[in-house]
Amino acid sequence: MKKCLEQRSRTAIRAQTRAPQAVTPGKAVKNEPLALSEQLLERVLVSLDDDKAENVVTIDLSGKSTIADYMVVATGRSTRQVSAMAEHAGEVLKAAGVRGVSMEGAARADWILIDGGDVIVHLFRPEVRDFYNLEKMWGVDMSADAKAADAKAAEGARKSR
Repeated sequence: MKKCLEQRSRTAIRAQTRAPQAVTPGKAVKNEPLALSEQLLERVLVSLDDDKAENVVTIDLSGKSTIADYMVVATGRSTRQVSAMAEHAGEVLKAAGVRGVSMEGAARADWILIDGGDVIVHLFRPEVRDFYNLEKMWGVDMSADAKAADAKAAEGARKSR
C-alpha cells in the first residue's frame, strides 16, 4: 500500500511540475475545450444548413456567460421544419459524444431549445423569433435584411392561418 501511495505522489508531482503548453492567443489547441466547442458548433451549423435553416446567428458567449461557449439562433418556416431541424441537431450533438442532450419545446415546435452543453441552439418560427428577439438581449443586432426576411415570413404565416 505504501508503494502505491509513493507512486501516486510521484505522478502528482510530475503533473504539477510539467511545463504548460505554449498557446498562441486566439489559436486553439486540438484538445482544448474551446476548440472542441468550435468543432461542435461547426457540426451544428452544417446540420442547420442542410435543413435549410434561415437567418442563422451564432453568438459567442465565452467570456460573457458560463452557461455555454456558443449560442445558435435560427428560424424555420413551419413547425414541421423547426421540429425536423431540432431532431437532426440533437442527433448531431449525440453523435459527437455530447452526453445529456436535452430538448425543450418540441411538442409545440414554436421555439425549441436544445442544450448541447457548450453549444445551445434556439430554433424558432419567424413570428416567435421576432417576438422574443434573443439576439438583442445578448447584444447582437441582426442585419436589416435578416429582420426584413423574418418579418415577411412572420406576416406570411399569419395570413395563412
